[in-house]
Amino acid sequence: MADTPPPSALPADTLEATLLAQARQARAASRALAQGTPEARTAALVAVAEAISAATLEVLAANARDVEAARARGMSPAMLDRLLLSHARMASLVEAVREVARQPDPVGVRLAAWTRPNGLEISRVSQPLGLIAVIYESRPNVTADAAALCLRAGNACLLRGGSESFGTSSALVRAIRAGLAQAGADPEAVQWVATPDRAAVGHILGGLDGQIDVVIPRGGKSLVARVQAEARVPVIGHLEGLCHTYVHASADPTTAVEVTFNAKMRRTGVCGATETLLIDAACAPALLPAIAARLTAAGCELRGDAAARALVPMAEATEEDWRTEYLAPILSVRVVAGLPEALAHIAAYGTGHTDAILTEDAGAAEAFLNGVDSAIALHNASTQFADGGEFGFGGEIGIATGRIHARGPVGAAQLTTFCYQVRGTGQIRP
Repeated sequence: MADTPPPSALPADTLEATLLAQARQARAASRALAQGTPEARTAALVAVAEAISAATLEVLAANARDVEAARARGMSPAMLDRLLLSHARMASLVEAVREVARQPDPVGVRLAAWTRPNGLEISRVSQPLGLIAVIYESRPNVTADAAALCLRAGNACLLRGGSESFGTSSALVRAIRAGLAQAGADPEAVQWVATPDRAAVGHILGGLDGQIDVVIPRGGKSLVARVQAEARVPVIGHLEGLCHTYVHASADPTTAVEVTFNAKMRRTGVCGATETLLIDAACAPALLPAIAARLTAAGCELRGDAAARALVPMAEATEEDWRTEYLAPILSVRVVAGLPEALAHIAAYGTGHTDAILTEDAGAAEAFLNGVDSAIALHNASTQFADGGEFGFGGEIGIATGRIHARGPVGAAQLTTFCYQVRGTGQIRP
């Protein structure tokens, strides 16, 4: 793969041929990576982290150009925040790769074992998925996270970042590949789609002649919807994060104010940000004014139902508000009669991503955790903990909301499948 990107648009046959060649190189590299030792994969990840760290100034310079261009195009503040890198964020990015290197190697793990009456010994053993295509927007940190997690699990990856972060991600991939080469690993295990041409996405979703095993989308609703609709290979991903925080009647007042504020305002542009506050009618008169005051003082716009507006001045919430992932300092507020109504609202409007209950009632907490159909359910904690790093995974490629293969934060362990190994002593089937 060339270090400098080719022209922004290539003839269709040339583009497809280029991507197919990259996919074949990556698949060959993935086999060597999977057959290597855990120690070799760890050493490769450590070298990748060091190479990214050494390239900090180059990456930041590329990011500054990307941010300037995005701002000139009128990119929203939330999206600019996703795109922006700083020395502190670069240090966090490097540490995330190092944390992935410290994670237990998930390849070759015996997940289960049993012996049949005929003496056959059967084991279920984890193995890499193969070649993973990751299609994403804005966030350049996904470049490092995705590469590191795929490598940790013995997979190769084909990365297709967004045009807005093209320069930043290109610089990061150069560093990643340099680190792999320095460690004696095949740099072809990490491939970068070095063109912002949108036609590349269509070729990837077609599977590139069977070379791609899984596609993971990471971005806005339109991108994920397209991937899920058009992909001819399995997809791991979520459509959007419409997260709820429910303040139960027995919630501690201080916890209710602080956790709700953090869940909404820590970073409004992340998929784990709370978008709807549900508050019990029994405690709303006492707690909603305090919660609202903290939020509005920080610049959060509130949109509520009639009961909420009777307690605190705010805009009227429409039916569309309950279905909206704002990714901005806007929060819809609804007063509910109790836990069953809160669960019913989440079932009707939620996206199965992340939902939380704030309560001192252990029974109510358990009923919520077991009753809400979400990939992540929390008790007395901010929905912004919906993050693989916070789960101890070292990082994540995304939050999966489907029910097949992976659900919740997708770390290295979730990027493996398994095979059955059967050991016999000459048995034949009658």
